[in-house]
Amino acid sequence: MRFVGVLLAVVLAALLPGSQVASGSLDRGYNGLAATPPMGWNDYNAYGLDVTDTLIRETADAMVSSGLRDAGYVYVNIDDGWQATTRDSAGNLRADPARFPSGIAAVADYVHARGLKLGIYSDAGLKTCGGLPGSLGHETADARLFAGWGIDYVKYDNCYAGPGCDQIACPDGTAAPAQDRYARMRDALVATGRPIVFSMSSWGTEDVARWAAGYGNLWRTTGDIQPTYASMLSIFQQTVGLSRYAGPYGWNDPDMLQIGNGMSATEDRTELTLWSMLAAPLIIGTDLTDATPATLALLTNAAVIAVDQDPLGRAATVASASTGLYVLTRPLANGDVAVALFNSTGTATTITADTPSGTLTDLWTGAVSATTGTVRATVPAHEVVLYRVG
Repeated sequence: MRFVGVLLAVVLAALLPGSQVASGSLDRGYNGLAATPPMGWNDYNAYGLDVTDTLIRETADAMVSSGLRDAGYVYVNIDDGWQATTRDSAGNLRADPARFPSGIAAVADYVHARGLKLGIYSDAGLKTCGGLPGSLGHETADARLFAGWGIDYVKYDNCYAGPGCDQIACPDGTAAPAQDRYARMRDALVATGRPIVFSMSSWGTEDVARWAAGYGNLWRTTGDIQPTYASMLSIFQQTVGLSRYAGPYGWNDPDMLQIGNGMSATEDRTELTLWSMLAAPLIIGTDLTDATPATLALLTNAAVIAVDQDPLGRAATVASASTGLYVLTRPLANGDVAVALFNSTGTATTITADTPSGTLTDLWTGAVSATTGTVRATVPAHEVVLYRVG
């Protein structure tokens, strides 16, 4: 009923004389989607602009055969590069005929037949970050097109935001505020009547976390993540202080996972742990057609995923931090508490944390013990120890 009510309000607003294209902030959860952080895969980290029909179909098959779908990863998201270089004669976006010879709707049918959902990419500017046609000024038509194709998720970037802008930078007064441009596409998606998750990729600019919950289901908190520990650490540090803005139907997005893309096994494990404590979307960014058994085992750890997907939706906060050592705590819906001891330094160090009394479960090793109110562990460099206390 929530979605139907918002749909009616958006449609009526568009029909009123003198109404604006965008209706400003809506209530958190305006579309009833993403009650927990979205989980899935995106091609960009592994392939850049080189996405194809074959790649998406093969990835969908791999997500099923590997157990990723059954672990909760259900979105198969096409990023930049799928579009033709120009719109068609009617002004509509069209798929690159060489990369997607059967069109996007056929890919959506293939993905849906495997119990998965399809995402697509566009931009709140004149061009995408890759220089292809953007959706600014075409929001209604593009949203209808996406819905007609059977799209379930839209990632919306923020490049070339106005006529005076380059890929990233905009001189003052040359682009509408991100709030206005994102609201236009949000309203257009709602008006289609199709449930479509809306992912806002404005890289943390314009204090997006402060206002984003009424505009989309997830919002990037930083620039693009790189496949290095330093990049992952920096993004964690920039995002953890925004925890108060995350919650059901709207999530801080520290960008796609780089697991399997060149960090160490320890660092891969740390990324999934930290993202789960942050209640972040878990969007895989590696080549799943060639993923190792170790990578797949890490990504499908049910106990860690359960922390990320906990229905209470409270992101972790920093209980203590000093000289690169962090204690993070996250309350869970059943009354348990997730506690992470993170050693961001290059040397193994002992970390001590206060906890509730109760059963202490290490979510990576499965070891079970008891705590009377304190936990202490020697944590290797770049490692996180993750406990569930209850």
